[in-house]
Amino acid sequence: MKQFLIIGAGRFGGSIATTLYNMGNDVLIIDDSEEAINQISGSVTHAIQGNAADERLISTIGANNFDVCVIAMGSDIQSSILVAIMLKEAGARYIVAKAQNELHAKVLYKVGVDKIVFPERDMGAKIAQSLVSSNIMDYIELSPEYSIVEITAIKEWIGKNLLELNMRAKYGINIMAIKKGASINISPTALTVIEEGDVLIVIGHNSDLKRLEKKV
Repeated sequence: MKQFLIIGAGRFGGSIATTLYNMGNDVLIIDDSEEAINQISGSVTHAIQGNAADERLISTIGANNFDVCVIAMGSDIQSSILVAIMLKEAGARYIVAKAQNELHAKVLYKVGVDKIVFPERDMGAKIAQSLVSSNIMDYIELSPEYSIVEITAIKEWIGKNLLELNMRAKYGINIMAIKKGASINISPTALTVIEEGDVLIVIGHNSDLKRLEKKV
């Protein structure tokens, strides 16, 4: 279980927060809207109404105690940058921030944000999945039951071929393709050997993928 701080309870922040919480993580969300906090309070661990741009609030919650801090605020670019600076000064370990445009993203990177996301391109649930496991590179939900994920090869897979690994029997997943550096093998055979740094693109039932995530 990881600890997450989500700043902003709008559609984007709310989607990330509820997804992370439903995955069994500890989630604290902050928003200055009483209505937004009331709506999401039952779907996260803790919900606080307050202005995240208030330095006293940031210092009180202890940003350094969270594994990931997500700035999911709305269109107020100035506040977004200010909060990023305060989180960084408060010792936040890893900061993810929503950006409105490329210029906004550049400024956020300059003040120390680790990862930038664009809501128009990235769904909150997809980002939440990638935050939970460092081995899950990407996540696409095909339906409520099935998804496609990219997984960095773990140590025990390296040097073995797909026949030996028998992923379908062990994990209930099918390997669609394997990325090897800049190239991609879209039709791996049973004798394809997994090498260090390979990224496996797999499809499976969400319950099987969750069990695999715990493994990796």
